[in-house]
Parts: sequence; structure tokens; C-alpha cells
Amino acid sequence: MKDVAGEVLARSDAGWLDGIEAALGRAAEALLGQQRADGHWVFELEADATIPAEYILLRQHLGEPEEPELERKIGNYLRRIQGEHGGWPLFHGGAFDISASVKAYFCLKMIGDDPDAPHMARARAAILAHGGAGRANVFTRILLCLFGELSWKRVPTIPVEMILLPRWFPVHISRMSYWARTVLVPLLVLQAMRVRARNPRGVRIGELFVRARVRRGRARTHQKRGWAMLFTAFDRVLTEAEPVWPRPLRQRAITRCVQFVTERLNGEDGLGAIYPAMANAVMMYDALGYAPDHPHRATARAAIEKLLVIREDEAYCQPCVSPVWDTALVAHAMLEVGGEEAEGATARALEWLRPLQELEVRGDWAEQRPHVRPGGWAFQYRNAYYPDLDDTAVVVMAMDRARHQLALGEVHDEAIARGAEWTEGLQSNNGGWGAFDADNVHGYLNNIPFADHGALLDPPTADVSARCIGMMAQLGETPDSPRLRSAIDFLEREQEEDGSWFGRWGVNYIYGTWSALIALNAVGFDATRPSMRRGADWLIAIQNPDGGWGEDCESYSLDYRGYEPAPSTASQTAWALLALMAAGEVDHPAVARGIAWLRDMQDETGLWQQDAYTGGGFPRVFYLRYHGYPKFFPLWALARYRNLRRSNARRVLHGM
Repeated sequence: MKDVAGEVLARSDAGWLDGIEAALGRAAEALLGQQRADGHWVFELEADATIPAEYILLRQHLGEPEEPELERKIGNYLRRIQGEHGGWPLFHGGAFDISASVKAYFCLKMIGDDPDAPHMARARAAILAHGGAGRANVFTRILLCLFGELSWKRVPTIPVEMILLPRWFPVHISRMSYWARTVLVPLLVLQAMRVRARNPRGVRIGELFVRARVRRGRARTHQKRGWAMLFTAFDRVLTEAEPVWPRPLRQRAITRCVQFVTERLNGEDGLGAIYPAMANAVMMYDALGYAPDHPHRATARAAIEKLLVIREDEAYCQPCVSPVWDTALVAHAMLEVGGEEAEGATARALEWLRPLQELEVRGDWAEQRPHVRPGGWAFQYRNAYYPDLDDTAVVVMAMDRARHQLALGEVHDEAIARGAEWTEGLQSNNGGWGAFDADNVHGYLNNIPFADHGALLDPPTADVSARCIGMMAQLGETPDSPRLRSAIDFLEREQEEDGSWFGRWGVNYIYGTWSALIALNAVGFDATRPSMRRGADWLIAIQNPDGGWGEDCESYSLDYRGYEPAPSTASQTAWALLALMAAGEVDHPAVARGIAWLRDMQDETGLWQQDAYTGGGFPRVFYLRYHGYPKFFPLWALARYRNLRRSNARRVLHGM
């Protein structure tokens, strides 16, 4: 790439910054045009083939009326995202994934695709080459059991009676993550009742199974051999014992599961506000004989329809929606942009956010922290039982910055105080924060056969902890306070040997390093701090020749050995730039090259395009494409660069 940094030095600084001003002006105008009338932003949240395929199969499970036009559009979507390897990946351009491929094939056959069509034949060949549908993960095999393609003996036994276990029992739902809880509880009922899908079209996929035993190498797994052997032995005992389980006890357990789901139904925002839990809830109510117009079942079913994205020729189902997250992050970007229009839009956005704070419901988080008052925000429109720390910290920081920058008076003071109180109250004993619960660290649970995805827990992570640290520091807490000191110690312990930080909720080490460096700056550290210096050096070292930054979802691999180059993306380039500026490197040539890359990649709409998945759902299992990320993060980076270059100071003054 041309020497952008040299060009900047050779010409007037004012001319360079005028170009930045023009670029961010176009981006801000485009983003302001996407604000909803009520003040919020929400962008599409796309996963892989799994959710849209499951949506079609859910309709057939329930025997719902035909929707040929919707099926046509979902079919178009699935065919478009089929990989060159013949199957379906977990992210754009990714490797073959057998579970996603089995579901996508089943869905396409269900809507009428000829199994001998070229795309179906390629998919079938790829699935068989990888051992067949029987090699899919537990959730996929459960779906196959529901449709009669597999015996229930082919999935781990999870007795519905586990819902009745005392809280001290080592395997208890309160010890699992919120997403595992909401997905598992209705699933316990489906498994106990050995539910069978209606499947009115009678479509079967026996051709995806390998009848002969295929010898395959031992796959690398997150599970520990000793724990896994112990839980596998328990599973065998439970499988043998289940047929003689007392009927009254089973009915009592099913009733408890229904109570759990109904209490957390969450209106038309859905159980847990995530698709898998919503779908399982609908199937549970159906299995128990609830009519389609029963209020609970109808509400649960309506929630799923709100996840659909329907375009002229394609459609897909989102795993959930992200309005609070999107709105809060855009608010930060607009505050950085400044000016009457951007700041006015921010004020409207914060007014929209404030009443979404949960101040009444003591959610599942209260199991661990019963004396903490509610005060968090959820990721979605509503999710009262499951607010999260990441969103809450980001909203609080936006409101705090706005009350000073926009002279808003006391309008957000109470919301800020309650949000900070709740966040601080959910700090884990090791000093960090998980996304939804405190001390959700029972690692042995990831060894139970059901947990082959390795995502049963919600332990403290560097990225969420960094956001909470940034919030506390922005609100005036100093590093000499015990709780902040503990948090900083946790964050610095999490730093990798190469200087980076793992990103649990964003891809991956670039995201984690951005999060950590922003937080360490917020508490008053600078580049003389060894952890900050090492983090900044790592980012500089991995910059692409074109000036941007990129990282692939394969960085979550269990045998990850260090950064591997990947094409530059708009969101990851913005994260790296924001991180380097927080580390005091605003004048570094790497930053100038990154800013130039963003300018060069800005399209005619004023924004940036990005097919890459840079959001994390569950490492190695589920990834997310946030359609908003390439829109607001580059704007944020450009605006911050302009502000710092035009300022006498070079230090970022905010927690994000």
C-alpha cells in the first residue's frame, strides 16, 4: 500500500482532516437516515443456515398452513449461502458444518427441492463424506428424533425430573447459562414425551445416514477426558432407568417446566428472546395439547414471526434482535460525531432507551445475587428475566456522556445510578463479569454429553469485564477502590502471551483487545503500562498490507496457535483503530493507514459493506453477522480520529 502516513506528513494536516470530516459527514447522514421514528436503531442480525431451516421445519412439526411464497424466499436464501464445499458453513466463507448442512438439506427437501438436483446432490455427498447425519451435534440429532429419523436412544438422556433437583445439586439449571436454561427446560418436556413431528408432507431424509460404521479420527474437543467419562457413565444409567421413572414424579416435573416457561414467556418478545428457546416453548405447548389459539401458545408463536426478515426475493429468520445494543452503540458514535443533528438524534435515542431499563423483575441473575436491585437493560426490546451486563454498561456510559456533553440535566441520573448499581452488584468473585450472571463458572458442566457445543456456561470474560470497568471509571471510580482493582487484575490476567485478549462476543482477539485497551485507558493507564504496550504492539504487528485489519472465525479453533492473516473488514479495522487511539497511538503511521483504508472502502451510500461475520454467539458453534457493525463502528473511529487530531490532548476521555 502507498505510504499514507508519509503523505499525511507531506501535506497540510488541515487538508487531511477535511477529507476525514467529509467522509464522516456522509456516514453520519446515512446513519441518521436509518433512525426509527421513535428514536431507536435496529439492524439485521444474521446467523447461519440453521435458524431459517429450523423455522420451516417447525412449521411442518406443527402442521401449520402452507406458506409457499415464504418457503420460496427462504429456499432462495439457503441456496445462495451454500458453500463451495457442497454443504453449509457457520459463517460467510467458512468450512463445512455437518449440523447446519443436515438442517439446510432437510429444509430444502421439505419445501420441494429435488434430491437429485445438483445442489442437493452436492450437499448429500458432502454430508455422507463427513459421516452422515448421525454425526451431527446433539441439538440436530434431537430434531431428527422429533421427525422420526433417529431413535431417542441416539441422544443423551436428560430426565425432565432434573427441574425438581435442589439448588445445591451439581447438575442444576441455575448453574447453567441463561440461554441453556431457556432452551433446555421446554426441551426436557419434549424429550420426556418422546414427541413426534406431524410432518404432513411425509418428507424423510434417510439418504443422509451412513449405515456402515465409519472409522474417523478422534476429534479435538473442549471436554476433559475424566469428567466426560464420568458423565457418559451417568448418562447410560439414566437411559436404563428412565422407563421405570415414577409417573407422578414425571408429571410433577413437566408441570414445573411449564410454570418456568410460562413465567418467563416475555410476551411477543419470546422466551429468552432467542429463537431456539421460543421454538421449543411452542413445541412444548403443542405437545401438551394447548390449542393454537391458547394465549400462551399463540403468544409464543407470534414471537417467532417477529424474527423474520422478508425481502423481495429472499427471507430468513434471525436468531434474535439487537435494538438496545444497536441503539446504544450508535449513540456513542453520534456523540463522537457531535453537532446539532447528531446530538439531537442521540438525545432521542436515549429517551427511547430509558424506559426499557428493568427496575422491577428480579430475573434469574438474582439466584446468585439476591440482595442486588434490578437495574439492567436487555439486548432485545424486552427480556425482563435476562438483562445483560454488556448492554447495561454501554447504555450507562452513553447516558453519562450525554448528560455532560448535551447538558441534559438530571433526566438520566436515576437510570445511570440504577444501571451502575446492578452492574457492580453482579461482579464475580474473580473480579470479572459474565454477560448475564455472576459466578457462572461450573466448568465441569461442559463435560456432560448434552453439552457437546461447549457453551453451557456464562463465565466472566475479558470483553464484558472491560465494558464494566470502563463504565465504573467513566463514572469516577478510581483504581484504588477494591472492586475496580480486582476487575483490573482480572482483565490483565486474561491477556494472552502475544499481548492480545480473547473476544468472547466479537471476533475475536481484535475485538477483545479493543475492549481491554479502551478500559485500561479509562482507568487512567497509558502506553507505559506493560499490558497496554503489549496490546498495542500486537495490533500494529497484525495490520494487513492494505492498511485494514481482519480476523476469521477460525480463530476460535481449539488448536489456535496465534493470529493468522484474514481479509480486512470495516468493523474490525474500526476496533483496531479505536484500540490504538485509546493506547495513545493516534499519531502512529498504522493509524493513518487504517483511517485511509476506511476512507477508501466507504461506498456511495456513505457507509461500508461487509459480508464477514464478526459477532460471536458461541465459539466454534454459532456466529453472528451484525449488519450494523460496518455502519457505525467505522463512523465512530473516523470521528474519534478527527477529534483527537484536532485536540491539544491525545487522550480518550470516555469509557468506550
